Amino acid sequence: MSVVQVPGIYLEEVVSRPPAELRTGVPAFLGFVHPDDPTVKNATPRFNTPRVVTLWPRVEQIFGPLPLDGYLGYALRGFLQNGGSLCYVVGLDPSVDREAALLAGLKSLEPLDAVDLVCAPDVMLPVPGGVVRPDQILRMQRALLEHCSRLADRFAILDAWPSSLGGVLDQRRALQSSNAALYYPWIKIQDGPSTPGGLVPPCGHVAGVYAESDREFGVHKAPANVALEGVLDLEDDLTDAQQAALPKGINCLRAFPGRGIRVWGAQTLSDDPDWTYVGVRRLFLTAARWIERNLADATFEPNDATLWARITRDLSAYFTGLLRQGALKGNTAQEAFYVKCDAETNPASVRDAGLVVTEIGLAPVLPGELIRVHIVNSPGGVSIAAPA
Repeated sequence: MSVVQVPGIYLEEVVSRPPAELRTGVPAFLGFVHPDDPTVKNATPRFNTPRVVTLWPRVEQIFGPLPLDGYLGYALRGFLQNGGSLCYVVGLDPSVDREAALLAGLKSLEPLDAVDLVCAPDVMLPVPGGVVRPDQILRMQRALLEHCSRLADRFAILDAWPSSLGGVLDQRRALQSSNAALYYPWIKIQDGPSTPGGLVPPCGHVAGVYAESDREFGVHKAPANVALEGVLDLEDDLTDAQQAALPKGINCLRAFPGRGIRVWGAQTLSDDPDWTYVGVRRLFLTAARWIERNLADATFEPNDATLWARITRDLSAYFTGLLRQGALKGNTAQEAFYVKCDAETNPASVRDAGLVVTEIGLAPVLPGELIRVHIVNSPGGVSIAAPA
């Protein structure tokens, strides 16, 4: 501000800064990497340190050649092929217990608020001897679920077991979370690993679909009905009848003649009907991230009507933006959301405890997962209409 010496009124233009951009569709990949080359001086350790990756050459620049018998490299390549542009990679130490290595990698991710997706393709690696251990896989996947649930700002993309259809049914029954989705079956890619038959877990390719969908439409859009790039075949070519018999929470990859191999499901691993759909759950997770980031400076402000009005104003502006994007249903803001922060939600007992309580309600748009059309053959000709 300029210094003035004469009494009077002075006008000064102030340009307000917009809220910080909240990027979504940013996964963290955890997988095993080779130890540091002792002949190369590298100031940053390869293990348990999240590193930014935007281009494939950056991967080997950071970690060196990735293990050919692991799935991390294939997942990263699939992410970039399918629309992903920014991710974090955490190298896991192959010399320690596999479960301990994963927990250490997850611990390193906790302070990172730029991540909203988590993928761990190397969870699916067989133990020495080529044996798949479903019990070990479940423990590691549950560690991923616990990580996402505890931090409450990220979503896990899980791979199905590399097995028959019966195996994924057992896996689904053993997993429960609103902050994760499960994808089946594995995919065959060009230049894939020699075992098992060029097949890899699909989480990296699916994460790319999430990133592309977020960028094009928004986090509320179901990351589905998108053709996967770089996929030659599926481990199991499901039919409509087979998919219809599956329980909720198993998202299938399907091959359709003339339409490629597509993500054909967008459900979470939750049995709570409020959190059935990936887009709905991620919308609320993203809203919580936005609130934490953009209202943090309200901490320690006087807990009075002025603060309540500011919180209501800022949140209403953000949710109005979501309504305009098509994330909320309703023709007006009153139909799409409400924000209540006043003397009723903040009585004297709440204020004396140093708390500010805001009640928020959102009406998310649900995906049109099942679309039914009636085809009527009448004397006047054939007509197509939605059912009454």
